[in-house]
Amino acid sequence: MTDQVQPAQGPGTSGPGPDGAGFTYRGAEQELIVVARPEAGLRARADGVRSVAGADVSALDMFLSDEQLVLEPLFGNEDRLRQSAAGGGSGPGLALFYRLRGARDRARELRARIAALPGIDAAYVKPGAVPASRETAPWTGRSADDGRRTKEGAPVTPDFTGRQGYLRPAPEGVDAYWAWQRPGGSGRGVTVIDVEGAWQLGHEDLASKLAGIVVGTPHTDLAWRNHGTAVIGVIGGGRDEHGITGIVPDAVTAAASVRGVGTAAAVHAAAERLGPGDIILVGLHAPGPRFDFEERDSQAGYIPLEWWPDDFAAVQDATARGILVVAAAGNGAESLDDALYERRPAEFPAWWRNPFNPSNPSSGAILVGAGAPPPGTHGRDHGPDRSRLAFSNHGARVDAQGWGREVTTTGGFWDRPGDLQGGAEEIAWYTDTFSGTSSASPVVVGALAALQGMLKAAGQAPMSAERARVLLRTTGSPQQDAPGRPASQRIGSRPDVKAAVARLLPEAVGSGQAERYWDELLPYPRELPPRLRLYVSGAWRSLDDPSPEIRRAVHSAFAGGRPDVRVWFADDEIVGLVVTG
Repeated sequence: MTDQVQPAQGPGTSGPGPDGAGFTYRGAEQELIVVARPEAGLRARADGVRSVAGADVSALDMFLSDEQLVLEPLFGNEDRLRQSAAGGGSGPGLALFYRLRGARDRARELRARIAALPGIDAAYVKPGAVPASRETAPWTGRSADDGRRTKEGAPVTPDFTGRQGYLRPAPEGVDAYWAWQRPGGSGRGVTVIDVEGAWQLGHEDLASKLAGIVVGTPHTDLAWRNHGTAVIGVIGGGRDEHGITGIVPDAVTAAASVRGVGTAAAVHAAAERLGPGDIILVGLHAPGPRFDFEERDSQAGYIPLEWWPDDFAAVQDATARGILVVAAAGNGAESLDDALYERRPAEFPAWWRNPFNPSNPSSGAILVGAGAPPPGTHGRDHGPDRSRLAFSNHGARVDAQGWGREVTTTGGFWDRPGDLQGGAEEIAWYTDTFSGTSSASPVVVGALAALQGMLKAAGQAPMSAERARVLLRTTGSPQQDAPGRPASQRIGSRPDVKAAVARLLPEAVGSGQAERYWDELLPYPRELPPRLRLYVSGAWRSLDDPSPEIRRAVHSAFAGGRPDVRVWFADDEIVGLVVTG
């Protein structure tokens, strides 16, 4: 394992790539998206286009034939989409979106020409979407292989779970440990599909729970594969005595590759394979209007994918089906509240509205920013715990934060072997430095999957997208200030599963007045944390690591002879406490 040297400019501001240099993901694909006019009634087939509404589309048909292009429905057969929309399944706009195949390097020229044809509302070129990660640890000099070898004869992987601080109780983590002790809290009954580019499907910590790839062809580039492997590990790594443990190790995980199909179509394909209560994760971002949609190694100006109309439509359709969509807010260091985002790109359809403005219609996605882990994690300091990391986008649209640095998980570092465990066998690589809104997003997905699993186990309806967003905004460990990065630059709170359960499943939380107390300053065994124990409703309930203020308040209440200490508890654990006398 290598150590990370802090940059001269201070915590939370380190550069975008290995050794502080820029980096890029190879193979990201531009897309030329075409939006038809509703009244045209377009139907695109292999032998050309026609209009069921009787509109004249001969100019469009001739253009496609002359240029040897194919107009392909982005979300599948138009008639099926319209029938589904009539039944309330899909958004009515999905049938209007097409992808122009064969444009290659002529996308911008062809965009202008096809946009001017009858029956076409708009056409735009989408920059290639790439993983929203920020790899910054120094390189150790090891080389990568092709990832096809097995781990025969290799040493047994150590248990790295102790390095996964995001599993621990709030405020440090999301309290996965507590969730695992509750029915459904390990994610049983929930399926998560990760939408991105590639994965190491045979990884020793993932293979038993990874259901495979539902759409698309994985990228062959190792950086893409390491990224996807890291994301899945945070969510669904196996619970055993080696490697890491995912936040919801009993959830089913699957993958959807954007290669060859594009981002919006991959989201739609994932949604068609899921049901209410399941989750889609989109850990990608793309160049935005700040620098005229220019690809930049620094990732400056990169934004969430819902900015583009087809991605917005796909996510809105998925959330309407009862599926939670969690998306990276992006690493562009952008305020999504900036007036820049109110300006509609000339290529977009006239009905487009800024999705980052909460006053406009929402896609329903849960946007996740990147917060600093507790100082001292892995011996490094990125600023105050839960403060916004400098690269993270922020704004009123962002719902919650996860760890944006120091995430221990499966996979290698960037396009290289793991910095925590490397070697010749890719299926046994682990990293200590997964980062970005890419690492933050699966932390939030894990917390949500634990909650959905507990709701299912309790026979309750799963959370809708809106209910999940409200829950994340009203519970959790609050964002903190950092020098130059105040909490007003919103990335939201870090999820707290225990606190969320008290809101979601009040019947699972009992309450009563404390009859007596025991301040356990010297716990036994010694490995346990100091506890404040209160006798409530016929049993002792415990509060681990109580603050000095809570201790003094309880002492004073009982010392006064008329204690009024109201306690909320789940099993034997105290989840809330109010002292009024």
